[in-house]
Amino acid sequence: MTYSLLKLAHVLGAILIGGGLIAVWLSDLRSRQLRELPQFAEAVRNIAVFYDGVVVPGAILLLVSGTWMIIEFFDGWSFVKIPWLAGMVFLFAFEFIEGNTITRLYFMRLRRLTGDALKAGVFTPALEQARAENLPTFTHFLDLPLLFLIVALGVIKPDTWALFISGSVIAVLAASILTLYIPRLYRSMEESKSE
Repeated sequence: MTYSLLKLAHVLGAILIGGGLIAVWLSDLRSRQLRELPQFAEAVRNIAVFYDGVVVPGAILLLVSGTWMIIEFFDGWSFVKIPWLAGMVFLFAFEFIEGNTITRLYFMRLRRLTGDALKAGVFTPALEQARAENLPTFTHFLDLPLLFLIVALGVIKPDTWALFISGSVIAVLAASILTLYIPRLYRSMEESKSE
């Protein structure tokens, strides 16, 4: 009974994180299209709402239920010998740390700079500079591919590290391509509109 409840909580946490990250991702993409400050501010507000209201509770639910299952059903630290489980734990820990440092701090700063720009009535140079930063863009675009890999490891449960390694490489490659392509896509759209 305990295992079933923990597994249910774990699945619910994964659904919350997935849904929240998709909503954050779409809100961020929308913000990149916008040149009108009020609409941009609304997109940035939506990022914060979905991140704090959906992603963070999902991550906490996953952390608690996952830790409890490992302690109770996988004999503590012996999980490191199981490639799929160790891979899931490593990727979750990486995402949890990265999401609460680089990505979260960036979105908090973006929200503050957007508030300053609203008071000034125009996009400020500081806000434009923040919008152009590559590292937070890369880590943000890495979130969904890594979540997909975490879920794939849990569903497929491979006995080797091959899926973890190849999936990690593909996730970094996908995030790199998106980081390079998406900003250029919206810049070229802006240029074609102004012509």
